[in-house]
Amino acid sequence: MSNPSIPDVTLPASDHRRLEQLARVGADQGDNDARFLLSEINRAEIVPDHAARLNSIVTMGSWVTFWVSWGFPPATRRLVYPEDYTSERTQIPVMSPLGAALVGLKVGSDIPFFTAGRTNLVRVERVSRGGPNDVVRALVCNPMVKGKKPFHDDDPGPSAA
Repeated sequence: MSNPSIPDVTLPASDHRRLEQLARVGADQGDNDARFLLSEINRAEIVPDHAARLNSIVTMGSWVTFWVSWGFPPATRRLVYPEDYTSERTQIPVMSPLGAALVGLKVGSDIPFFTAGRTNLVRVERVSRGGPNDVVRALVCNPMVKGKKPFHDDDPGPSAA
């Protein structure tokens, strides 16, 4: 029976093999992010690479729209392997605390992760496997773009005196 506060993790078989190898090497070198990733991999359900339910799961190479408890608006980034990481603005490396937390989550799930000396919470809002055009569509469908707030916050924010 799983812990109700920790969501299920699902990985395609091909991601599982490569991620496990990557995480084991990092964990053996004392990398805490790799240890966290390895713990997520070890509790994951492994499914065939073309399983239909993977359409709503964060996998390697997928674009994910998420929000973090820091209070920033939702962001959309692509989850990548460390060697493919080139841009903080468009990508999340899987070996980062946020990347390790996101991999294998389904849309609507949230999970705590530790970074910058504190525990944060990340929630998956949307997943896309397509190319850049699908990302543009995801950004246009983003609730912040449509004028809806992802949180029910009536605070108007700072104002000039």
